[in-house]
Amino acid sequence: MSETTLPPVYDPAGVEEKRYQFWLQGEYFKAARDPEKTPFTIVIPPPNVTGSLHMGHALNNTVQDILIRWRRMQGYDALWLPGSDHAGIATQNVVEKHLAEEGIDSRELGREKFLEKVWKWKDKYHARIVKQLYRLGVSCDWSRERFTMDEGCSKAVRKVFVDLYRRGLIYRGDYMINWCPRCHTALSDIEVEHESEAASITHIRYPLAGFPGHVVVATTRPETMLGDTAVAVHPGDRRYRDLVGKKVILPLLNREIPIVADDYVDPEFGSGAVKVTPGHDPNDLAIGQRHGLEVIKIIGEDARMTEDAGPYQGLDRFECRQKVIADLEKLGLIEKLEDYEHALGRCQRCHTIVEPLISRQWFVRMKPLAEPALEAVNENRTVFIPPRFTRIYQNWVENIRDWCI
Repeated sequence: MSETTLPPVYDPAGVEEKRYQFWLQGEYFKAARDPEKTPFTIVIPPPNVTGSLHMGHALNNTVQDILIRWRRMQGYDALWLPGSDHAGIATQNVVEKHLAEEGIDSRELGREKFLEKVWKWKDKYHARIVKQLYRLGVSCDWSRERFTMDEGCSKAVRKVFVDLYRRGLIYRGDYMINWCPRCHTALSDIEVEHESEAASITHIRYPLAGFPGHVVVATTRPETMLGDTAVAVHPGDRRYRDLVGKKVILPLLNREIPIVADDYVDPEFGSGAVKVTPGHDPNDLAIGQRHGLEVIKIIGEDARMTEDAGPYQGLDRFECRQKVIADLEKLGLIEKLEDYEHALGRCQRCHTIVEPLISRQWFVRMKPLAEPALEAVNENRTVFIPPRFTRIYQNWVENIRDWCI
């Protein structure tokens, strides 16, 4: 019997690499396309080529690997389809940041040269991601690997777009969207990250039109008052019952705007009276639609004030905020400033504060598409573990909004 000298320290890298190459050479992960077998498929959530994999990817891919190996052992024709995602503007942002570190302004490069840089980035990080997946030992069928900008994927996207449009599920309209001034793009709701931040509530006096007195409104965004088209109070609030239907004078621009009664208003917040800016807040837009209010866009896609902002045109939105507060103080129209903490929406890609804007965009009607997914859970064909997540999922799907694409 021959003697074998064991190394004093186990070398997982060497062992794992040899074992994985053995699996690949034996084509043990390839789906057989066997009509006699029941198919079972997992499409890998494609990692973004923005960088390297992290612990979340390791956990997620381990769970998928367990499932696909289990089904393979049960005799299914099991396919785990690997791939990676171009990630669109997210990749654009990281490449721009990388170029800036080298002293290169991406805007001065021009489109073609910038795209060359992006493709080089993609090649580098795609190779790194694949190597990391290899090291994890994932049992993917690598002969079918895809990138989301491959011609086949691009054709599929165009086909689905046309199919959904013909079914009346894709439409174009003017709606309140999440706009990133840095990325110059609309964001879906899931691309907006909400973070709790310290802020200030500005209590502003709006003079009554035609007789003495004023109404105090509270806002965390005083710059948007330039687009106000009403002041709203709760219909059950006795403090303002005699003022509903009358008008106030919008400070700084001296426009007369009505006082309306609406159930949305919380009489316990601030003074119980709120400014209504239909062009820059989704809740205000809903109030405006109920009361037939004008929509005024006073902040543009570049986050600067538009001509409808009057003397504040051209100012950055946050510069405008400070100027508005200063001007109101000079006029004696600031009741008080109050510290406040609220959830602020930021772009998931670049962390810029998102601006709600009315914009013409393409949308997908989600209710008809979400109904089968909801039925699958309600009928226990799809089960959540632990069960408490079932209600969270149901609540999300039942209240799903149309998807801005």
